[in-house]
Amino acid sequence: MGKLTQTLGLVSAAALTLASGAQADSLKIGALMPMTGDLQAYGITCYNGVKLAIDEVNAAGGVMGAPVTLAVGDTQTLPQPGVDAAKKLVSVEGVHGIVGALSSGVTIPVAKSVAAPSEVPQISPASTSPEITGLADDDFLFRTVPTDAVQGFALAQVAQEKGVGSVGIVYVNNDYGKGLADAFSSAFEGLGGSVTARTGYEQKQASYRGELQAASQGDPEALVLVGYPENGQTIIRQALEGGYFNKFIFTDGMKAPEIVDNIGAEYLNGSFGTSPESIGESNQRFRDAYNAAFGELPPKPYIDSSYDAVILLALAAEKAQSTNPKAIRDALRAVAGPPGAPVMPGDFAKAIEMIKAGEDIDYVGAAGPENFDAAGDVAGTYAHWEIQDGQIVTVKVFEPK
Repeated sequence: MGKLTQTLGLVSAAALTLASGAQADSLKIGALMPMTGDLQAYGITCYNGVKLAIDEVNAAGGVMGAPVTLAVGDTQTLPQPGVDAAKKLVSVEGVHGIVGALSSGVTIPVAKSVAAPSEVPQISPASTSPEITGLADDDFLFRTVPTDAVQGFALAQVAQEKGVGSVGIVYVNNDYGKGLADAFSSAFEGLGGSVTARTGYEQKQASYRGELQAASQGDPEALVLVGYPENGQTIIRQALEGGYFNKFIFTDGMKAPEIVDNIGAEYLNGSFGTSPESIGESNQRFRDAYNAAFGELPPKPYIDSSYDAVILLALAAEKAQSTNPKAIRDALRAVAGPPGAPVMPGDFAKAIEMIKAGEDIDYVGAAGPENFDAAGDVAGTYAHWEIQDGQIVTVKVFEPK
């Protein structure tokens, strides 16, 4: 608890430092992150991605010649606290754009009750629920990570390649968990696999033995766990203790070294999963910058897509020559995709000069091309990752087919 308090103190101090001396018309971005709760393991590292982008923008002279400032809201990985934090960011902090939330179960209510009604653009770097694609958000919700309609097939493809014929599924009972469980089930069965049983779980329970008993019906070969690190660890531990499962398949929400450390490599070696991941020059530039600023990039998702979300909001404000949130929204697609000359992480100063010269730009992000479609979605590639000798290792990065 002491370490968490210290971390949150540093986040608050950083936000205050960035805000001090800000011009009244300078761009202000809200980071809506799970600094506590079930996704805390990702919140702090994604905040680093946000901070890295802010630092790059300001080192290049800021937006319209003024430094970009930052305010942080803690979602606690729960819908109502997330909505409350978003309301504060918009109404009290006066942010012009929001990066977040991470959980789809938080992002969707924030979009419906805060971002869209307030006409403030929201870019989620991690919310993957297929429901977001058709959401009535008045085009104020975007995401820099692909939909789970694609990840479901990616995971099914990897499971088939690994020779898994039958699975039970336990998923967190929210938009993310149910959406991905549905997508995986359909794809896995379409490839000839069998889903013998599936059940949802509620967060913050002490025991998940009932859910594990239900998921083990039909004697499946492995458990597909669609969840988050905090409660996910409890589910894995009880699955092992009760003899329900000893083979695990994970999704992006469970790709955290803390899980291996707390459960033990001897129980998780050989487990595998999928998560959005990019390779290439733009991603390598981001990795090099992150390593220089914070040390080695951890094997967690969404850090690169958090960075991209900030850069895109900053480029859109520069393109619009305005901090008006609606004007920023309207300029996002112009800077995010073709036509235009490609710019990458580390090119912010160059991109600003191009915009000032009246040239079109196409931001190729750390997480891959961020070409927003009509729904605010992007395409992407996925990592097949495994736990080998206690380490999370990327086996390959691929585009599901």
